[in-house]
Amino acid sequence: MVGERIRFSIDGEVARIVLANPANRNAVDTTFVRELAAVAGRCEAEQGLRAIVMSAEGEYFSVGGDLRSFLAQRDSIGEHIRATATTFHTGILALRRAAAPVIAAVGGTAAGAGFSLVCGADLVVASETARFVSAYTGSGLTPDGGGTYFLPHIVGRRVAFDLMATNRMLSAAEALSLGIVSRVVAPDALEAAVETLVGELLAQPEGALAGLKALFRRGEDEALAVQLRAEADSIARLAGSPATLARMEAFLARKPR
Repeated sequence: MVGERIRFSIDGEVARIVLANPANRNAVDTTFVRELAAVAGRCEAEQGLRAIVMSAEGEYFSVGGDLRSFLAQRDSIGEHIRATATTFHTGILALRRAAAPVIAAVGGTAAGAGFSLVCGADLVVASETARFVSAYTGSGLTPDGGGTYFLPHIVGRRVAFDLMATNRMLSAAEALSLGIVSRVVAPDALEAAVETLVGELLAQPEGALAGLKALFRRGEDEALAVQLRAEADSIARLAGSPATLARMEAFLARKPR
């Protein structure tokens, strides 16, 4: 499947999700979340998958929400962002429910919703040049994509709040030390390292990793779904406030796209 924002393929026991909009730094918009929900649903439904690899074209894994597209819906921005977040969360939940582990291959910056996607993966292989930042509060918003669920579970509540409140940019080495990243490799070794990891997963006895992921998810489904609804409510409520609209406009003025 080749979409406008995502390329998707299944080769034997491995599914590959490629964020494929490098011209817009793989930003998250309504088209992106619809395509993600569709391919994630395929991954959940497909029998026999044993690994799901999520990677990105270009210098950025994803810069997160497409603020320009959000501001284009200024008159109904709250409803627009709620709908976008809700569809995004459909994809997040499907990837968590998929039996196969999700590997995020990160070669560049993962910010905002891109950072949430990384935090929701089961394994993360990053280039030494990768960078990670929450970014939401910098534009007057709160996280979505499960960021407020996944990150505290990875690094602890206090560190997660610090990272999300201050938007501190993490290097790959810092992300590794905090447990956000599983493995860090040289930039030219990223693809090979991911394929080595895929090979390690496929070498495990059939059913073992699906069982392991199910155990890690035990008790998570309802709590994650509740948190995702709360995230969608929060980001939608903030989006239409004058202060947030001004902050998003200022952010775009600083960082032309």
